[in-house]
Amino acid sequence: MYTGLVEATGKISKTATAAEGRRIRVSTEFASDLAVGDSIAVSGVCLTVERRSDDWFEAFATEETLRRTYLSTLGVGDAVNLERPMPADGRFDGHVVKGTVDTTGTVAEIRDQEEGVEFVFEVPDDFAGYLVEKGAVAVDGASLTVADYDDSSFSIAAIPETLRLTTLTKKNVGDPVHLEADVLAKYVERRLAVEAAQ
Repeated sequence: MYTGLVEATGKISKTATAAEGRRIRVSTEFASDLAVGDSIAVSGVCLTVERRSDDWFEAFATEETLRRTYLSTLGVGDAVNLERPMPADGRFDGHVVKGTVDTTGTVAEIRDQEEGVEFVFEVPDDFAGYLVEKGAVAVDGASLTVADYDDSSFSIAAIPETLRLTTLTKKNVGDPVHLEADVLAKYVERRLAVEAAQ
């Protein structure tokens, strides 16, 4: 389980296509703190460390993961958000993020504000139903608060600290983002579906 509080950013330093997926190497300063077998969220996608050095780690993305994410489009030099799972005795901030991306959205607008930057993301219709004003949503693994929304998009206001710690400043209009809805919304949806079927 993750919290959506990005620990650091890394850079893709190598990729290799395999028969059943894609292997990616990520350069990051905290690679030495990782162990083979550890889980790590790479821009919101939960992957497993398969190899590591002092300044990089490698993980494998399956075909299913590639189908649901934009990891297949990442190239050498691209930046990614990184977060290790929350330890059992760790402080819980952010919100519950599983690292199972629901879908991808698209950066629709970027607007400078007096304190930070507003981003507008276009989303598929089936994802919009999970959005509520002031609710939580994970964008590329970062826990963010929905400022406004409609049936096809939502906006967030990124404060300077969020911009400093994440890859949001690297995004341009038209770029893809990973989206994960708040799991509590999914539990409510499931419960309502069960009750409606009774």
